[in-house]
Amino acid sequence: MVSESSTTEKGKKNVSRAFIAIIMIVLTVAAYLCMNRLYRRFHLPFLIPTLTTTLTIIVILVCFQVPYKTYMIGGQWISLLLGPAIVSLAYPLYKQRDILLKNLVPVLGGVFVGSIVGIISGILFAQSLGFSKSLIFSLVPKSITIPVAMQIASELGGVPPLAAVFVMIAGFTGAVFGPYIFNRFRITDFLGRGIALGSASHAIGIGKALEYGEHTVSMGSVAMTLSAISGSIFGPLIVWFFYS
Repeated sequence: MVSESSTTEKGKKNVSRAFIAIIMIVLTVAAYLCMNRLYRRFHLPFLIPTLTTTLTIIVILVCFQVPYKTYMIGGQWISLLLGPAIVSLAYPLYKQRDILLKNLVPVLGGVFVGSIVGIISGILFAQSLGFSKSLIFSLVPKSITIPVAMQIASELGGVPPLAAVFVMIAGFTGAVFGPYIFNRFRITDFLGRGIALGSASHAIGIGKALEYGEHTVSMGSVAMTLSAISGSIFGPLIVWFFYS
């Protein structure tokens, strides 16, 4: 009897979790589709679907007092798609491999310079605001994709979840203000746009790069990958230089 009761209770919990997961997945997809339609209609940089969808989900969870843990019962399945989505970026990269090889030097130079400048400027800005060391170390990998950034922050003595927040902020900031900067400085070349978005705003920047064409996406994919590598190398070295 005890065993049957336990099994029944476990079955109810599984059904309940499955129902919650479906609701959260549908909610997220519906919010994204609505925000994507809004963006296509007005096409303003600050209305990019990834940003507005995130804000919409946050507002809904707060208004209905739904814990983040509950949301992630379904949200975790969407997060699992991030890996395949990033891997799929290898396809346009493969198609544009000749262009990449032809521009290998400016690509490597742009990514490495951008990575170093991004890390140093972040440290100096954080120091000017009086941030603690743990916050600064969490800020160092802000322009690197989240899994790598969290690992770097952990190794440096930062807070991995906080590093993920900084990564998201950097991604949204680059995707929103990038087009204004491109227009202001008349940056129209796919090489410059791709490197800028990929090295400063990682996967979110690549999403924005899709609007500029396949060449830009390819360069952005390369920049994002190289930024993760250069950040893993230069991040600890720069931190050592500032705090040794």
